Amino acid sequence: FETCPGRVLCKVPCSGEKEVDLAVQSAKAAFKIWSQMSGMERCRVMLEAARIIREQREEIATMETINNGKSIFEARVDIDISWQCLEYYAGLAGSLAGEHIQLPGGSFGYTRREPLGVCVGIGAWNYPFQIACWKSGPALACGNAMVFKPSPFTPISVVRLAEIFTEAGVPKGLFNVVQGGAATGQLLCQHPDVAKISFTGSVPTGMKIMEMAAKGIKPVTLELGGKSPLIIFSDADLENAVKGALMANFLTQGEVCCNGTRVFVERKILDTFTKEVVKRTQKIKIGDPLLEDTRMGALINRPHLNRVQGFIKQAKEQGAEVLCGGDLYVPDDPKLKNGYYMRPCVLGNCKDDMTCVKEEIFGPVMAILPFDTEEEVVERANATKFGLAGGVFTRDIQKAHRVVAALKAGMCFINNYNISPVELPFGGYKSSGFGRENGRAAIEYYSQLKTVCVEMGDVESVF
Repeated sequence: FETCPGRVLCKVPCSGEKEVDLAVQSAKAAFKIWSQMSGMERCRVMLEAARIIREQREEIATMETINNGKSIFEARVDIDISWQCLEYYAGLAGSLAGEHIQLPGGSFGYTRREPLGVCVGIGAWNYPFQIACWKSGPALACGNAMVFKPSPFTPISVVRLAEIFTEAGVPKGLFNVVQGGAATGQLLCQHPDVAKISFTGSVPTGMKIMEMAAKGIKPVTLELGGKSPLIIFSDADLENAVKGALMANFLTQGEVCCNGTRVFVERKILDTFTKEVVKRTQKIKIGDPLLEDTRMGALINRPHLNRVQGFIKQAKEQGAEVLCGGDLYVPDDPKLKNGYYMRPCVLGNCKDDMTCVKEEIFGPVMAILPFDTEEEVVERANATKFGLAGGVFTRDIQKAHRVVAALKAGMCFINNYNISPVELPFGGYKSSGFGRENGRAAIEYYSQLKTVCVEMGDVESVF
């Protein structure tokens, strides 16, 4: 394996109506077997899949780096989170249960937690393998089958996940992969035998998926975009806050939906914080993502790189100041010269009404905005259509909890940012979507409750 920026890795045929139907029917047949297995039986198979991923961590991480362009350092973390996710839901599979409710006269009722059937997962290109595990983990634990469509920009690593599930012992066809773009996604969403859709991606695509799902009364989970606030109070540990801001903006080349790209800094530490952030940003090692010391790889493709560059150009036109980066980067290695690299960018002199502050850039671009009071910054932080994440850095624990309680966001961080423990639910408010990935909460979105009422005496009739 070696990274080959700007060159074709492989060619993947798009799945049409015939392939989509075959995948769904195959999953439907596997569902009949898998759904009848006990939770403990499903647990053992999922633990085996997690073990294989853990054992092949380096190989899968390398594949993911080539698939996506992120650094091998980050890809290893993604793979670790992936096997941890499967382990976590394997542990829950054996504990899924309903309730017993005593009724008058010795009668009783009970509830059964049952799987939905064939679930569709549609993934994004920033965390291809990890997102597939985030969706398949709870789906399979609950007894469902899944047909997964990765992004056409990152089609490779999810196929390896399908092979791993098969090696681990799931029924043939339980986790199927189809390839393609919007047309393939539409076929999946409209298929009559699909019971549920879980999508990670942009707001416009999420809206279309919701419309298609509505026609079949299919439940959806939507994990969409964000323009999240990161609030740095003057009493914060400055070193920690700077590291948090870098984590909140530059992971995976800034291509992260929950990134804290609106960095609000209390005015009295604005200059000190900004200087330190710029200094650290300029030291970020860009280049071949397979090298151990690389911390920022290449953006996903040329059109996206051009789009990010367009945002920076527009920011300058609207009065923002480029404090560092924002320009294209050409590595010394000749085989990387056609790569989609850029230097991470920090923007100063930003205002709330600038496009770079309002719209999701999805690239390594941080906007710094000063504030004066807690009340003011909370109001400004919430003045967005998005509500995926938010962060607060302060030593005042009461203020920290007070501010995160006021933030209209589904995932909040105190004195850290962009950590994703699989035990905690992840999802957004407002236009950032609904439903939750991870944690026990995800079980609710991959199962349904059946109520059974048992009469132990004679039927009371009004007739």
